[in-house]
Amino acid sequence: MELLSGKIASKAMKEILKEKIEKAINIYDKSPCLAVILIGNNPSSLSYIKGKEKACVFVGIEYKLFHLDEQVEQKEVEDLIQTLNQDHQIDGMILQLPIPKNLDENKLIDLISRDKDADGFHVVNQGYLYQKKKTIYPATPKGIMELLDYYKVRVEGLNATIIGRSNIVGFPVARMLMDRGATITVCHSKTKNLKEHTLNADLIVSATGRPKLVTKDMVKLGAIVIDVGINKVDGHLVGDVDFENVSKVASMITPVPGGVGPMTIYGLLENTYELYLAHQIK
Repeated sequence: MELLSGKIASKAMKEILKEKIEKAINIYDKSPCLAVILIGNNPSSLSYIKGKEKACVFVGIEYKLFHLDEQVEQKEVEDLIQTLNQDHQIDGMILQLPIPKNLDENKLIDLISRDKDADGFHVVNQGYLYQKKKTIYPATPKGIMELLDYYKVRVEGLNATIIGRSNIVGFPVARMLMDRGATITVCHSKTKNLKEHTLNADLIVSATGRPKLVTKDMVKLGAIVIDVGINKVDGHLVGDVDFENVSKVASMITPVPGGVGPMTIYGLLENTYELYLAHQIK
């Protein structure tokens, strides 16, 4: 069994990106800049943004945090996004999820200019993805694909089962794997006999947020397993996959933590860099 370490892969990739950014700054006399909007004090979100800030500083991306109160009104968030859309110093922008339920998440995400959409969630960017047009890819699916590339996994011809159908991970990673030549099955909470689909898979991507959903008896010998889930159980982080037992039959598997998480942050950094370059060319 080979461990697909996002920590190792992202470290190597960040070194390369850091060099690219240094050269770009010398040419354009401006650093890339990422704006992060955080609403409230969700402990997981606070932890995530610290990781994002640290990664930005390392590669040379300027990081600006806009921390709003949990009771903030929809209009105030909309006004902030519009202001940042017009700020030429800002190259990329994200709205850290989750946000309070009284706010309209979809409206806020789509209010972010697609030319500053560092998370790749904007409806137009996602539409471009599904039409195989050049776009900004969602950070987690992008990170997954780059992790597979780093470990030289060729997905062409593989049967891939994706568990989860969100617009953040499930749907886009299915599209990206399909574009690489994999045969796709997308499963979800209404799927009958999930085990039947996973046992047929050469590659499993689970993104459900259900601890240890994928067990050893659901994975065929030699399958590749990508665990996107991050769940806190008894004070410990665990994934959607029963890592201890599934690792005995999988040929490759991501750990939790240290697997997809670091690659998601790298995908965000690379998206910000790509948006920055596009702005300089304009």
